[in-house]
Amino acid sequence: MQHLFHGRGRAALMRTMAGRPLLAFDFDGTLAAIVEQPNEARVALAESERLARLAQLRPVAVITGRSIEDVAPRLGFVPHYIVGNHGAEDPGQVNVPDTSSLDAFRARLAQNANVLHAAGVGIEDKGYSVALHYRLARDRAAAQRCIEAILRDLEPGLHFFGGKFIANVVVAGAPDKGDAVAALVARAGTDAALFVGDDINDEAVFARAEPSWLTVRIGRDDPLSKADFFLDGHDEVAALLQLLLDVLVPASNR
Repeated sequence: MQHLFHGRGRAALMRTMAGRPLLAFDFDGTLAAIVEQPNEARVALAESERLARLAQLRPVAVITGRSIEDVAPRLGFVPHYIVGNHGAEDPGQVNVPDTSSLDAFRARLAQNANVLHAAGVGIEDKGYSVALHYRLARDRAAAQRCIEAILRDLEPGLHFFGGKFIANVVVAGAPDKGDAVAALVARAGTDAALFVGDDINDEAVFARAEPSWLTVRIGRDDPLSKADFFLDGHDEVAALLQLLLDVLVPASNR
């Protein structure tokens, strides 16, 4: 991967923005900084103002692992689309995933609630998926082992994937973030897409990307990432948003 702001990356960005792309972003670690307490995550005011202006010019989407109900008030602007639960929660989709297979896993969590609590594992049931957090655990290695034991012999019809101090359990076959971007490109009638994300669940977009998609990963720490380009950290997202505005709004019209 190369840095988005230099050489081939900047040229690719200019080509994408010359059309009418969907502008899609992950939330945690992308639009909002990673924080110790997930409930404190917010899009900074300056970034939300830029995003609101971008939403007047191009279709803007937020595609997140959080539920829509959780993330919407954290944005500070109203995007055209919000897709939650790693792609499974999309108000515009025709076929809603059957989440009944999660019930047996919920029962397993209830049976092991004391063990999980003692290990510092937090449980977040988002309806379409269940997340097990261990960022705040005093002994993260022990918490991770506890989660691994809970996920052993997972019920049929479910699968899990990791993330930054989190394990996510979702319904097998439910739409992922790659499916979400593809659906939104078609729904918005756009001719391209820009997607920016930072975590394992964003790799579904990077791996699926069509030739007309431009994919950007926050961080260069994963040499196996399928993203086209990278930014060095969340702080550079603000610069990207401003660059997109500069491209779309000529200086004479500002």
